[in-house]
Amino acid sequence: MLATISRAATRRPLTVILVWLLMLLVGFGLGTGVFGRLVDSVPDVPGTESDRAAAYLDRVDTSGDSITAVISGTAVADPALRSQVGRAVADLRTVTGVASVPDPYTTRGLTAGDGRALVIPVTFKGDMKFKDEKKAVDTAADRIRQIDAPEVHVSGGPLLGQQMGGRAQEDVQRAELISLPVVLALLLVVFGGLRAAGLPLLIAVSGVAGAFLALFLFSQVTDISVYAIQITTMLGLGLAVDYALLMVVRFREERRHTDDVLDAVHRTVAGAGRTVLFSGLTVAVSLSGLLVFPSPFLRSMGLAVAAVVVVDMLAAITLLPALLARFGARIAPARSKDTAAAGSGDAAAAPEGSPTGTSAEEGRVFARLARFASRRPLAVLAVLVPALLVVALPAAGMRIGIGDARQLPADTEARQMYDTLEAHFPPGTGVSPVTVLVRPGAGPDTVPRIRALSDTSDARALSDGSTLVHLRPGGSVDGTAATDLVERVREVRGSEPVEVTGVAARLVDFRSMLAERAPWAAATVLLGIFALLFAFTGSVLIPLRTIVTTLLSLGAALGAVVWVFQDGHLAGLLGADGLGSLSLTAPPLIIAIAFGLAMDYELFILARMRETWLRTGDEHDAVVTGLRRSGRVVSCAALLLAIVFGAFMTGGFSPILQIGLGLTLAVLIDATVVRMLLVPATMALLGKRAWWAPAALRRAHDRFGVSEEAPAPRPQLTGV
Repeated sequence: MLATISRAATRRPLTVILVWLLMLLVGFGLGTGVFGRLVDSVPDVPGTESDRAAAYLDRVDTSGDSITAVISGTAVADPALRSQVGRAVADLRTVTGVASVPDPYTTRGLTAGDGRALVIPVTFKGDMKFKDEKKAVDTAADRIRQIDAPEVHVSGGPLLGQQMGGRAQEDVQRAELISLPVVLALLLVVFGGLRAAGLPLLIAVSGVAGAFLALFLFSQVTDISVYAIQITTMLGLGLAVDYALLMVVRFREERRHTDDVLDAVHRTVAGAGRTVLFSGLTVAVSLSGLLVFPSPFLRSMGLAVAAVVVVDMLAAITLLPALLARFGARIAPARSKDTAAAGSGDAAAAPEGSPTGTSAEEGRVFARLARFASRRPLAVLAVLVPALLVVALPAAGMRIGIGDARQLPADTEARQMYDTLEAHFPPGTGVSPVTVLVRPGAGPDTVPRIRALSDTSDARALSDGSTLVHLRPGGSVDGTAATDLVERVREVRGSEPVEVTGVAARLVDFRSMLAERAPWAAATVLLGIFALLFAFTGSVLIPLRTIVTTLLSLGAALGAVVWVFQDGHLAGLLGADGLGSLSLTAPPLIIAIAFGLAMDYELFILARMRETWLRTGDEHDAVVTGLRRSGRVVSCAALLLAIVFGAFMTGGFSPILQIGLGLTLAVLIDATVVRMLLVPATMALLGKRAWWAPAALRRAHDRFGVSEEAPAPRPQLTGV
């Protein structure tokens, strides 16, 4: 298959380049339309109690979404301000689609006790189409902003989703402006030439365009979260540079031994292209765990990120060969000392002393690390494993929440409105209530018993005879008080026809869904990764060792994220606050993406180790040579990925900061502590047993396993 792709790409390179150029234009043209279709409804889980109750209310309750305006910075009793607010309220009531607008001066609780702020809530009708509701929301918000006051902030409801989507677009643009020049500069250092360095960046830009287009197409059939843009762009940039780096490094190596550019391209695709394909599979398998969850958010994120992986993979094995075929003659071959950088796990190692062999000087730093860890494996494990476990300890107390406007930077309108409410109104003002649906047939004391659970509550009858009760918790929308209130309602209702919904109820149901499905998701990913690594190595022990060491690096990264963003240590340095919980989006995505990326580096190193093992049968030489030949490319790839992920930490949106920090730390810890020290130490302890497999599985691997070279005689293992 790869040979066919390679021949097609090199036979008509201009056609391939033009096709990708068209995709680039469509991606940055049509694809960017996804920014206007983003939603912030992350915790919805179909079939749960909160989802059923919300769907029922959508049918029988005539009231719809609402937005909130806060006017502050002056005395609200000022006659001029009161006159302006009165005219604005009157105008808002005439806007098509507006259901109700209370007078803040005559409605209890809408004027601050200090007389320096007031709230104007605007409720819309519940039976409007999306376009009509958006028009009504924008018209109402524009009218409120015409009020002449020191501070006027409008947010909440559908407007909050629009503001988050706008912030997502700004953050993506900022991250690209920061990361692309830095990545290009580092690629120039790695390759020593602009042409070679520019190719990975071109693949990265193509990957981003493909990400936008894929997300836009997905948005036609499912909701796309505001987080999807940043996550897919982040990963699209990182993986594209990673894959292109492997391919270009290998191409420059091949150019040292042939003047035929097309032959060098074919060898590159046949070798490094296999690694790219296998790498894409490992990332896809890692993301497949997200498909186990019934949450549309998690499933859509899994599909969207998988689509980006596919786009990057296709660009690396089609567009890049076409570019190399057309312009590769202008790219300088690798110098002798650069040969070690081709350790991408993509080709059979040539015999020592041959033209493609590496000298003793190449990769000597990584060889020294491998020898050090191999000679003192117990000491390395005794120091590093407890250290990683200590860093991972905070993850044991990890809590997840939906979050509120505090997740946004201080200069955003939604955050400013939140801060104003907190400064002038009692705790809980503006917090979404716990919504209780009491259906017909409930006992006469049901509503009073439920209302007694909260000091602040209200109730109203619906057209079908049901009663809608709003309970206002203290604290944040997803805090302990709110979730405990949901649990208490579900306890006291007994067998009565009562259902609970609202933001806090959705969070409770989301947590239950995660607890129920997480073991199945983990089993899906671990079994898939085990099968892929066995197919690649022919060993049953190496996959197990790989999974354990990768979980250590993941645990350390999650522990650091909890320590910073949940507990609040050093969060201010990143422009964030300690929120008491992590965004429910962060842990699943960090685990899924980081696990796949860790398999990339493991694959690069294991491939070189296996080549040496098959050729020599010397397990010690396999460890040292494998790390010597792959260490540089793994380090470069990890550094470039860390820069890309780190650039997305400049936006100030807390969930993205959490994911960015988690992925950055996971990549750096995995590419340094784990791959450079723990891998050689554990391989040394396993010795020849590392490559062992039962006879039946060995025969199956010989027949069906992934192989990038002609089968070599397998050393006979005795006493294993």
